[in-house]
Amino acid sequence: MLIHIRSLRKISALARYVLPSSTAFFSVTSRPSQYSPDETTATSAHNVASLLKSPNWEKNTSLKSLVSHMNPQVASQVISLQRSDNNICVRFFMWVCKHSSYCYDPCQKLQLLKLIVSSGLYRVALDVIVALIRECSRCEKEMLSLMSCFDEMRDDVGFRLNYPCYSSLLMSLAKLDLGVLAYVTYRRMEADGFVVGMIDYRSTVNALCKNGFTEAAEMFMCKILKIGFVLDSHICTSLLLGYCRGLKLRDALKVFDVMSREGDCAPNSVSYSVLIHGLCEVGRLEEAFGLKEQMCEKGCEPSTRTYTVLIKALCDRGLIEKAFSLFDGMIGIGCKPNGYTYTVLIDGLCRDGKIEEANGICRKMVKDGVFPSVITYNALINGYCKDGRVVPAFELLTVMEKKACKPNVRTFNELMEGLCRVGKPFKAVHLLKRMVDNGLSPDIVSYNVLIDGLCREGHMSVAYKLLSSINSFDIEPDSLTFTSLIDAFCKQGKADVASAFLGLMLRKGINLDEVTGTTLIDGFCKAGKTQDALFILETLVKMRILTTPHSLNVLLDVLSKGCKVKEELAMFGKISKLGLVPSVVTYTTLVEGLIRSGDISGSLKMLEMMKLNGCLPNVYPYTIIINGLCQFGRLEEAEKLLSTMQDSGVSPNHVTYTVMVKGYVNNGKLDSALETVRAMVERGYELNERVYSSLLHGFALSQKGIHNSDESTVSDIDHECINKLISTVKQLGCSTTGLSDFLVTRLCKEGRTDESNELIQTMLKSGDFLENSIDIIIASYCSKKEHTKCLDLITLVLKTGFIPSFKSFSVVIQSFKKEGDTEQARELVMKLLNSNGVLEKTKTLPYVECLMEGDDYSEVIDLIVELHCRERPTL
Repeated sequence: MLIHIRSLRKISALARYVLPSSTAFFSVTSRPSQYSPDETTATSAHNVASLLKSPNWEKNTSLKSLVSHMNPQVASQVISLQRSDNNICVRFFMWVCKHSSYCYDPCQKLQLLKLIVSSGLYRVALDVIVALIRECSRCEKEMLSLMSCFDEMRDDVGFRLNYPCYSSLLMSLAKLDLGVLAYVTYRRMEADGFVVGMIDYRSTVNALCKNGFTEAAEMFMCKILKIGFVLDSHICTSLLLGYCRGLKLRDALKVFDVMSREGDCAPNSVSYSVLIHGLCEVGRLEEAFGLKEQMCEKGCEPSTRTYTVLIKALCDRGLIEKAFSLFDGMIGIGCKPNGYTYTVLIDGLCRDGKIEEANGICRKMVKDGVFPSVITYNALINGYCKDGRVVPAFELLTVMEKKACKPNVRTFNELMEGLCRVGKPFKAVHLLKRMVDNGLSPDIVSYNVLIDGLCREGHMSVAYKLLSSINSFDIEPDSLTFTSLIDAFCKQGKADVASAFLGLMLRKGINLDEVTGTTLIDGFCKAGKTQDALFILETLVKMRILTTPHSLNVLLDVLSKGCKVKEELAMFGKISKLGLVPSVVTYTTLVEGLIRSGDISGSLKMLEMMKLNGCLPNVYPYTIIINGLCQFGRLEEAEKLLSTMQDSGVSPNHVTYTVMVKGYVNNGKLDSALETVRAMVERGYELNERVYSSLLHGFALSQKGIHNSDESTVSDIDHECINKLISTVKQLGCSTTGLSDFLVTRLCKEGRTDESNELIQTMLKSGDFLENSIDIIIASYCSKKEHTKCLDLITLVLKTGFIPSFKSFSVVIQSFKKEGDTEQARELVMKLLNSNGVLEKTKTLPYVECLMEGDDYSEVIDLIVELHCRERPTL
């Protein structure tokens, strides 16, 4: 291994900065207050001290009452009276800090420690310090306060820590990933004359590695070897961790190789898990799984952490099924999953959109005696919110509070984002108040979520007020905050206002990035200020901010739609000189602009230029040119280009096939169009409205003996054409759902609702339930006030064993209400609810009343939809 002395010098310099001549951990100004005990406090102290002599004094109710308001001064007197029994003194210190309203505060707790030291009770103080170090090992803030207290006592009375204190402090600092402070503590420990033991070297090396100071850790390893200590698995595993965290897998594998060859530092379960995690982090899953197998062969059983790391790696790649197979294998060998294992699976399912399955895993987790943490709940809440199901997400918040699992800032951020996602930013703002009432301080993510949600809904004044209040929580806006505002103003056509916000952003010292720049370019383009957009683009290129050609593509797209080919090509040449590498999207945009201007040859040349420049074209530029050739009647050239595309290894997509079908039909080649449709289906593509429309047009042309015509000249469709189309779709083995929606929509638009009704009734009798088509027919009948036909259709659907959608019911109910037929409307509401399995009158009446009041029934729709939600987030 290479030893890099410069890294140790860096830390030594940092240590000199943090550890000046006064050898203080931190500069502190406060001093323990001086006091003069009076008779009352002395009596109180004696009363408490006498009770400490009885066994089980911690459970004495009288003692609890006496100490409930005991201040640090009296508590220090009690400890002084018990100085002969060190154990009781330490127990009382920790106990009184939990039961006294004064000493419970961290500052008062440290004041009590200072009072003990100033009383000369050094032995008690040292034992108390060991207990406090262990207590603070989970909170960085408390640990820093404690170390500050050590400095004060050192300066005031010359109090110094003993070896157990230093050793415990090193271990705690390693747990908290405070590598620099661990090194400073080690330096002071040596300066105070203590002989550093193996466990202390381990702690220091571990702390340095956790912070990425692996080179300095190597220096420590050399020092250990020089003074006679033997290299062990603990130190080598720490080095492994440091290299893996820094993604230096080559160095990590070298360390692991040394461990495998040395008998005294053979890799253990933790070593394997650390290296497996490192391999997973850089996407080397095969090697990670190979290491797991090697681990088993060496007789080192994989731990819960080993399996959890691999399960998470699979979930991150979207391989949920493999993750569950590994999970089952883990349980099969008797390795119990922990809360993190379950949370990883739940999060993976939620990201994959399988929220109900995630909820099921959560129930299994509870059944197995593993209780969800706030991270587990956050994963589920995020899943529900991304699915647009905000109500179940808030139910989970209620469950959390009932289970005494305190929500954190991320919980509220997820819920606020969920509300903004469904267009309710004002409710999200109210949730911010609830978050603050719960004692939580919002972060920049909270504000960004709210400002973005308000901007999306056009509430710019509220978003600006929120931006103005951001300093209340000592938060500074970032580039995302301003990008949301700039994007919103650009979409409103207020590019100048957006520019003003850009200026404010720069004055605050926030650097312009590619996302913000592209947003502003898009805004100026939409406002017709392409010169300003070009100036911003050139500025971004000169500042070397652009890493992708996305901004260029935005500008080219605007010019393409305006058929400004010369400007497009000029800009393309100018930007290429500036060193911005065009992408497939860039070339595709140029191809589209050339096709729109009718320059087929120019588009073909651009296609060749793509290949020459090493930017291989995908299906989109080919499809755009094929579409242009078909529009100009150059079918043979289109067919040749399609063949060339396939020979190049680019497969046609559904748009390519659709373009060819339309081209064949419009040029009187119905047989070729049908062959193309067949090839499309064989490739696994669904037929779409454009294909249906083209085929229907082709059948109509064939029937009338016309070989070439636009769709506009042959608009009428008769039953024979419809039957031919249905027969063709069925012969191809395709679903008739999309076809029925297309035909019904087409017939209803032409005022032929009765024909569409007859068509759907025929399909219903053959066992097909076409919900959307029925909705369209009912809406058409209601617009004509033909309510009887609506009722007949609903009755027929119910008789066939299907249930019409709530939308269909609601449209008819509202129509009856508008016509004044309230009784018929109520009967239809009851029929709706009974068909959905809601039988109790007490439950149905509120829904009836809601439907009968007002014209907006959107919230009632949500309530009915909830009746169909079988999986509820109840734990």
